[in-house]
Amino acid sequence: MRAVIQRVSRAEVTIGQSAAGRIGKGLLILLGIVEEDGPEDIEWLSGKIARLRIFDDDNGVMNLPVTEVNGGILIVSQFTLHASTKKGNRPSYIKAARPETAIPLYEDFIRQMEKDSGITPETGEFGAMMQVELVNDGPVTIIIDTKSRE
Repeated sequence: MRAVIQRVSRAEVTIGQSAAGRIGKGLLILLGIVEEDGPEDIEWLSGKIARLRIFDDDNGVMNLPVTEVNGGILIVSQFTLHASTKKGNRPSYIKAARPETAIPLYEDFIRQMEKDSGITPETGEFGAMMQVELVNDGPVTIIIDTKSRE
């Protein structure tokens, strides 16, 4: 699993003309899934994100997780996070998991994030054409991949 985590002052995902998910201050998580991902990836990544200290404390130091700042969480599936650009100029998405594998893992990740953070995540819709609007606060953007665990 690969996640792009952005600290936001607000974020919204829209499908067609309707808002599917919306948060104020919190975390926007773009999530990419590969065929090899499983429950251990979900548990590790969710726990890591829930504990990630990227919000400012009273001294202006990034020292607080989303759970301590009354923040929200918006999770959006994004298969393009696993794009390969090795050959040519058209990205290949062959590494991205097929929907029959990815959808259950995406749904399990959402449930695990709620369990680990105590925050009910807002979401997009898996496989839908979505528009994501956000105000990155900082800017703070962190990429985490469960295969490299760095």
